[in-house]
Amino acid sequence: MSEYEHTCMIRGDGGRTIRAILDRICNKWTLLIVATLDQGSLRFTGLQQQIPGISQRMLTLTLRNLERDGLVSRTVHAEVPPRVEYALTPTGKSLIPPALALAGWAIEHVPHIETSREAYQTRNQ
Repeated sequence: MSEYEHTCMIRGDGGRTIRAILDRICNKWTLLIVATLDQGSLRFTGLQQQIPGISQRMLTLTLRNLERDGLVSRTVHAEVPPRVEYALTPTGKSLIPPALALAGWAIEHVPHIETSREAYQTRNQ
Protein backbone atom coordinates (compact mmCIF):
# COMPACT_ATOMS: atom_id res chain seq x y z
CA MET A 1 0.00 0.00 0.00
CA SER A 2 1.34 3.43 -0.99
CA GLU A 3 1.91 5.89 1.85
CA TYR A 4 -0.55 8.24 0.10
CA GLU A 5 -3.24 5.71 -0.73
CA HIS A 6 -5.23 6.50 2.40
CA THR A 7 -5.23 10.30 2.04
CA CYS A 8 -8.48 10.55 0.10
CA MET A 9 -10.24 8.52 2.74
CA ILE A 10 -9.21 10.65 5.72
CA ARG A 11 -12.65 12.24 6.16
CA GLY A 12 -14.57 9.08 5.42
CA ASP A 13 -16.43 10.71 2.53
CA GLY A 14 -14.64 8.91 -0.28
CA GLY A 15 -12.37 11.87 -0.88
CA ARG A 16 -15.14 14.26 -1.98
CA THR A 17 -14.04 17.05 0.38
CA ILE A 18 -10.39 16.87 -0.58
CA ARG A 19 -11.23 16.70 -4.30
CA ALA A 20 -13.50 19.75 -3.99
CA ILE A 21 -10.78 21.74 -2.24
CA LEU A 22 -8.14 20.69 -4.76
CA ASP A 23 -10.50 21.52 -7.64
CA ARG A 24 -10.90 25.01 -6.21
CA ILE A 25 -7.26 25.80 -5.49
CA CYS A 26 -5.77 24.09 -8.54
CA ASN A 27 -7.68 25.93 -11.23
CA LYS A 28 -5.73 28.55 -13.15
CA TRP A 29 -7.84 31.52 -12.09
CA THR A 30 -7.55 30.77 -8.38
CA LEU A 31 -3.78 30.53 -8.54
CA LEU A 32 -3.50 33.70 -10.61
CA ILE A 33 -5.77 35.62 -8.22
CA VAL A 34 -3.92 34.35 -5.15
CA ALA A 35 -0.54 35.18 -6.70
CA THR A 36 -1.77 38.67 -7.64
CA LEU A 37 -3.20 39.34 -4.17
CA ASP A 38 0.09 38.21 -2.62
CA GLN A 39 1.36 41.68 -3.53
CA GLY A 40 -1.37 43.33 -1.42
CA SER A 41 -5.07 44.14 -1.45
CA LEU A 42 -6.70 45.23 -4.69
CA ARG A 43 -10.02 46.40 -5.98
CA PHE A 44 -11.95 44.32 -8.49
CA THR A 45 -10.83 46.40 -11.49
CA GLY A 46 -7.21 46.25 -10.35
CA LEU A 47 -7.39 42.47 -10.22
CA GLN A 48 -9.05 42.30 -13.61
CA GLN A 49 -6.36 44.52 -15.14
CA GLN A 50 -3.53 42.44 -13.68
CA ILE A 51 -4.93 39.06 -14.74
CA PRO A 52 -5.00 38.92 -18.55
CA GLY A 53 -7.82 36.93 -20.08
CA ILE A 54 -10.07 36.65 -17.05
CA SER A 55 -13.65 37.67 -17.70
CA GLN A 56 -15.64 39.77 -15.26
CA ARG A 57 -17.95 36.82 -14.62
CA MET A 58 -15.09 34.37 -13.92
CA LEU A 59 -13.34 36.86 -11.63
CA THR A 60 -16.59 37.43 -9.74
CA LEU A 61 -17.29 33.71 -9.35
CA THR A 62 -13.73 32.86 -8.35
CA LEU A 63 -13.53 35.69 -5.80
CA ARG A 64 -16.88 34.66 -4.34
CA ASN A 65 -15.70 31.06 -3.97
CA LEU A 66 -12.36 32.10 -2.49
CA GLU A 67 -14.16 34.30 0.02
CA ARG A 68 -16.53 31.46 0.89
CA ASP A 69 -13.58 29.11 1.42
CA GLY A 70 -11.78 31.64 3.63
CA LEU A 71 -8.84 32.31 1.31
CA VAL A 72 -9.79 35.87 0.40
CA SER A 73 -11.38 38.62 2.46
CA ARG A 74 -13.72 41.20 0.95
CA THR A 75 -13.81 44.63 2.59
CA VAL A 76 -16.50 47.17 1.66
CA HIS A 77 -15.60 50.77 2.49
CA ALA A 78 -18.52 53.07 3.21
CA GLU A 79 -17.84 55.63 0.50
CA VAL A 80 -19.73 56.97 -2.47
CA PRO A 81 -19.34 55.07 -4.70
CA PRO A 82 -18.63 52.07 -2.45
CA ARG A 83 -15.06 50.84 -2.59
CA VAL A 84 -14.51 47.09 -2.31
CA GLU A 85 -11.08 45.59 -1.75
CA TYR A 86 -9.94 41.99 -1.81
CA ALA A 87 -7.01 40.61 0.18
CA LEU A 88 -5.57 37.25 1.08
CA THR A 89 -6.43 35.85 4.48
CA PRO A 90 -3.76 34.00 6.47
CA THR A 91 -5.10 30.76 4.97
CA GLY A 92 -4.82 32.28 1.49
CA LYS A 93 -1.25 33.38 2.20
CA SER A 94 -0.40 29.85 3.30
CA LEU A 95 -1.22 28.70 -0.25
CA ILE A 96 1.66 30.74 -1.73
CA PRO A 97 4.58 28.40 -0.80
CA PRO A 98 3.02 25.20 -2.20
CA ALA A 99 1.83 27.07 -5.31
CA LEU A 100 5.35 28.41 -5.88
CA ALA A 101 6.79 24.93 -5.36
CA LEU A 102 4.41 23.53 -7.98
CA ALA A 103 5.24 26.36 -10.40
CA GLY A 104 8.95 25.73 -9.80
CA TRP A 105 8.47 22.05 -10.57
CA ALA A 106 6.68 22.95 -13.81
CA ILE A 107 9.43 25.37 -14.86
CA GLU A 108 12.14 22.80 -14.07
CA HIS A 109 10.43 20.10 -16.12
CA VAL A 110 9.30 22.16 -19.15
CA PRO A 111 12.06 20.82 -21.45
CA HIS A 112 11.29 17.18 -20.62
CA ILE A 113 7.53 17.69 -20.95
CA GLU A 114 7.87 19.49 -24.29
CA THR A 115 10.15 16.73 -25.60
CA SER A 116 7.67 14.09 -24.46
CA ARG A 117 4.78 15.95 -26.10
CA GLU A 118 6.67 16.19 -29.40
CA ALA A 119 7.54 12.48 -29.30
CA TYR A 120 3.93 11.59 -28.52
CA GLN A 121 2.69 13.79 -31.36
CA THR A 122 5.13 12.19 -33.78
CA ARG A 123 4.08 8.66 -32.74
CA ASN A 124 0.38 9.46 -33.03
CA GLN A 125 0.17 11.24 -36.36
